Amino acid sequence: MTTFPGTPRGVDPGASEKGQLPFSDLLLRALRGHRVVGGPLLWFARDLAVLHERRMGPGGPETPIAPAAVLEIDRRRGELVMAIDDWVARNVPEHRLGATLHTETIGAVTDRLAESSVRAHRALMTLDADDDRLHSAWHHLAELADGYDDLVRDVLEGRRRLPEW
Repeated sequence: MTTFPGTPRGVDPGASEKGQLPFSDLLLRALRGHRVVGGPLLWFARDLAVLHERRMGPGGPETPIAPAAVLEIDRRRGELVMAIDDWVARNVPEHRLGATLHTETIGAVTDRLAESSVRAHRALMTLDADDDRLHSAWHHLAELADGYDDLVRDVLEGRRRLPEW
């Protein structure tokens, strides 16, 4: 199911009244493959992380994967981002009056979190503890997680609305 611009958003009768959007603690656990309860958005997020792992190749940038494989991975990532955005459009009430527009969709932010999570964990496994790149990767992930939590809070409280694209 695709939601098109101008289509009214409503709450899916099967969705819970509160907490339709998971906060970063749950999302980050799902990205790492931990068993979490929270529905399709978390499953889509985990699939994004798996695709980012594949895209980076088994040995990181030193062992690049075939260009055709990159194209297929990116196509699938686009599908998952759209699936997340469609789920959000159908399950999270939209607030139009007084809500400022955010520049990215939840799906796009989740995709960036998935990539950052994979990079941080790969850095943890491959770099020395005193390597600045390791600390930078984890700092970047923490900032993205904080920004994601702020966005979720603002959307649920009606201060932010999401783009319809």
